[in-house]
Formats: sequence, C-alpha cells, structure tokens
Amino acid sequence: MDSAQKIKEEKKLKKIVQRLRRKGKRIVFTNGCFDILHYGHIKYLESAKGYGDVLIVAVNSDSSVRKLKGKSRPINNQTERTNIVASLGCVDYVTVFKEPTPYRMIKNLKPDYLIKGADWKKEDIIGRDIVASYGGKVGVVPFIKNYSTTDLIRKIIKKFSK
Repeated sequence: MDSAQKIKEEKKLKKIVQRLRRKGKRIVFTNGCFDILHYGHIKYLESAKGYGDVLIVAVNSDSSVRKLKGKSRPINNQTERTNIVASLGCVDYVTVFKEPTPYRMIKNLKPDYLIKGADWKKEDIIGRDIVASYGGKVGVVPFIKNYSTTDLIRKIIKKFSK
C-alpha cells in the first residue's frame, strides 16, 4: 500500500478497523509525536507490530506537540511526520489526534493491543482502563536508551554551535 493511502481520518479508520476485526485481524494501537524519526522509534514500532496483525499509529497534532514539548516543537509539521511514519513497512495506518492524549481515539477504535515504550509504566499508560474493560491487552516494548528526539536535538545544537 502506498504510504499516502495509510493516512486516515479517525472516522474512516474506525470503519477499516471494524472490517479488519470481522476478518479476525488483531489490531495494535500506539501513539507518539515522532518529531524527528530515529532508531529508537523504528525499533519501538517494529516491536509494537509484533503484537498483532495491523499496527495503527496515532501521531500528535502540531498543537498537541507544542503543548507537550514547548513552543519550539515540533521540528517537522504533522503532515511531514505522518507521511514519514506511514512510509515504514511495519506501520499499516496512521492518524492524527488533536487532544493532549489519544484517550478518546482509543475508546473509539477499541484496539486489541495498546502498546507503549518502556519509558511508560503500564499503570500510567493512557487508555489502559478502556482496553482492559473489553479484554484487550496493554503491552510495553523495550526502550532503546540514548535515542530520543530531545537528545538528538541537543546533539545537533552541540555539534553545530562550536
């Protein structure tokens, strides 16, 4: 599937998820800013995909990233970020959420698996309660140390401010 075809609005994605579930597919959901894609992101998304058949990645909107990371972020806008994430082979669908968290979207899509990186404690994962309420599973994939967008930005600043 062409990467642009993987990017869906939530309403359309909900219908796709319902169709896939009727076919017996296990739906995996994760989310993040994915501002500057790096090795840690790739390993995280590949691990998340291992939990099921279809990986949905919800990307924070630009306004959501600013609220979380500050006014200097994102570096890449949401169109660029969603297209980059959609170009990955392990990702089946990408959507954008504008709220501070994907809680409402998780409630709407009802994934079989909700996955986050090990920098999250399982009990703190947003949407855990929703997924548990219908028998879904919450998983935590290994966190690759020393790989974060913030660290990458610091490295770039340090290297080029000499």
